[in-house]
Amino acid sequence: MATGKVLVAQGGGPTAVINQSLIGVTLEARRFRDIGLVYGARHGVRGIVDEDFIDLTQETSHNLEMVANTPSSALGSTRDKPDVQYCQEIFKVLRAHEIGHFFYVGGNDSSDTVRIVSEEAKKANYPLRCIHIPKTIDNDLVSNDHTPGFPSAARFVAQAFAGVNLDNASLPGIYVGIVMGRHAGFLTAASALGKKFADDGPHLIYVPERTFVLENFLADVKATYERFGRCVVAVSEGIHDASGAPIATLLAKELEHDAHGNVQLSGSGALADLLCEEIKTKLKIKRVRGDTFGYLQRSFIGCVSDVDQREAREVGEKAVQFAMWGKRDGSVSIKRTGYYSVDYELLPLDAVAGKTRTMEDEFIAENGADVTDAFRMYLRPLLGSGMPDAFRLRPNPVPKVMRK
Repeated sequence: MATGKVLVAQGGGPTAVINQSLIGVTLEARRFRDIGLVYGARHGVRGIVDEDFIDLTQETSHNLEMVANTPSSALGSTRDKPDVQYCQEIFKVLRAHEIGHFFYVGGNDSSDTVRIVSEEAKKANYPLRCIHIPKTIDNDLVSNDHTPGFPSAARFVAQAFAGVNLDNASLPGIYVGIVMGRHAGFLTAASALGKKFADDGPHLIYVPERTFVLENFLADVKATYERFGRCVVAVSEGIHDASGAPIATLLAKELEHDAHGNVQLSGSGALADLLCEEIKTKLKIKRVRGDTFGYLQRSFIGCVSDVDQREAREVGEKAVQFAMWGKRDGSVSIKRTGYYSVDYELLPLDAVAGKTRTMEDEFIAENGADVTDAFRMYLRPLLGSGMPDAFRLRPNPVPKVMRK
């Protein structure tokens, strides 16, 4: 049985802690006597097909630890979405190199790739253990309490909106921030964790789990502006109308598409510009500003949740343990226990592969423009220790002399 060689790869969008999982696999695998070599595939599955491997067995433990604390994908990543034929090519390479254990760190598409490769190995009666390791800032893997990468990205979003709120309070106006999230609004909802005082922003939060109605949006902004003299808005890039069409496609004149044919949402500031223009035109408010967080939230260095780091390392370690001591392929999943602690399970690949989780109804306010306390309780322990706080001067007015 070809147990002596391990191959690990990283797929999809980078995160602030994905290298923790990579190093977790590498160091844990090197502890097992039956494993002689640990390879890393450069640029995900594309690197496997191209046989572009590096030998992680030769890396020092110290340098591996330094890489673990570095955001983004140390091996490089890919947006390739393998079909069956592609996975058959992956399997041919794994077999040629006598790989006994295949670990793939990634999200929905990556889990499906692992499933197909696992099936190909079984058809060929080849002893290959295939384990999917969860990762995605979107937090949209089913059967997981949360996914590594999301807490750190959520921490960034919460802190960014806390700063935006302070800026907006100093120079009042309308601010619209667009956050990643094509189908799931978890990351946009994280903006609520930056609030301290009752009148802090974001005052309005819009996620793709609810239909976006432009007229209602404008009415919400107008009412908030009239109440507070300002308005901070957090918006998921994937907001859509009742037909499911992204709002960006309805307002924009020209649209870009990604490699999978999806409308390009993250790489463009169009949605923020379009919503700001609607506010200026329809509400006649002059000071309106918009930002698109885009890729900032994925690998922002220096803004990492210690909880996220620890769990990302542990899912890598547990993947190796499940592979060495278990008798089946699967996807590592995080389960919450107690007020806040976690345990890890190995789920069947077909329970996770190709499926998308969205925000639960209990996390979204009835008005569709805010989150609930249940969501705040869910997210707060994930953000880790040392979250910054903001304070205000106390209002102690001095009596007027000239203008009584």
